[in-house]
Amino acid sequence: MKLRYLFILAILTSSLSCEYFASSEQGSVDNSKALVASVGNSFLFESDIANLVSPQTNREDSILIVEQFVRNWVKKELLVKEANSSVKINQSEIEKKVSDYRYTLLSYEYQKQMIQQSLDTAVSTEEIENYYEENRENFALRQNIFRGRYLKISNDAPKKNDIRRWIKSSRPQDLESLKSYAFQFADNYSLEDSTWIKFDDIIKNSPLSTVSNKVQFLRRNRYVEEADSVYLYLLKIQEYKISEEASPLEFVQEEIRNIILNKRKVALAKGLENDIYERAKENEDYKIYY
Repeated sequence: MKLRYLFILAILTSSLSCEYFASSEQGSVDNSKALVASVGNSFLFESDIANLVSPQTNREDSILIVEQFVRNWVKKELLVKEANSSVKINQSEIEKKVSDYRYTLLSYEYQKQMIQQSLDTAVSTEEIENYYEENRENFALRQNIFRGRYLKISNDAPKKNDIRRWIKSSRPQDLESLKSYAFQFADNYSLEDSTWIKFDDIIKNSPLSTVSNKVQFLRRNRYVEEADSVYLYLLKIQEYKISEEASPLEFVQEEIRNIILNKRKVALAKGLENDIYERAKENEDYKIYY
């Protein structure tokens, strides 16, 4: 059996060149009856693995990929064959679960298609604001956030005095100068001070991450510089929110948009189910026997 398997595999892998896959995809070679492996009454044909390997994959990798696939297929089929012969497994219960899963999958796919056709994905600013006001208590922060500017530069970077002035400035031209500088010299930066950012995300991998009381740090500081042996870290805090406070609307508006869309999807799914039921009722497409 081992020699036979190796012989089949040798024939298969000898054809696993880019030319083989190209001709298979074009339909000029018919491999639908070329047998690769079998377990009982289950069969694996070359046509089942024709698209397994990309034409760009080299020969050695192609062979390894196919070997692994065939081996896994054989193991899976052997396990299923063994399970089918087990007297401890209730086959009728398995069939019922398969039927239930097929019903669930069909229903889900149909609902998904119908919802995609009917869903209005436009969510207005007013809708988002109204939902936020009505459910503000559900949007408590789970961590500290802030708005401001952050810059990580090499200790030997040029124009440090200019950087310190620019990062603190509210003048648009200074912000443009800072952005241009950051693009050229910074190892990491965040300069969109109108955007709320998670504080832990911005200070990780910096000396600031060792701050023990971050709430106190945010309350006491508006501008901070820290350095290690390689980098200089500059942080300007314009505004902050502490964990457990209500999230700013700007921080959660995308989350709210998704909530509104999900509610619309649920409503469409229920409406579809009811419409089908009422139409079937009108057409007498079902009967209930008591």
